[in-house]
Amino acid sequence: MADASLVPSSAAAITDVAVTSSAARRIAEILAGEPATSMLRVSVEGGGCSGFQYKFDITREKAEDDIVIEKDGATVVVDPVSLEYMSGSQLDFVDDLIGASFKISNPHATASCGCGTSFAL
Repeated sequence: MADASLVPSSAAAITDVAVTSSAARRIAEILAGEPATSMLRVSVEGGGCSGFQYKFDITREKAEDDIVIEKDGATVVVDPVSLEYMSGSQLDFVDDLIGASFKISNPHATASCGCGTSFAL
């Protein structure tokens, strides 16, 4: 008989979102000008040119079931529904020739648009 602790389950699926050092630095810079309890909320909404889009908001409210990610002085919150679309993703901040922005590398996305905030599953 197999040990039940070795059997993978959907509850044990990857549910984390990684925040790079570059993103954490930029989030901390942004939040430094906000009230002390402020956080960056990242969510997924229907819309955009590819079907879904990421939304970035500064908030001081955290729901009981929000996932909280803290790194290098930055606090990011993600609601459970958005986390289903973002599990295993990486939040980065990129400053290149076409501009500076947050970018999410999502392993579940099958397509994305040039703006980097819209994706399809």
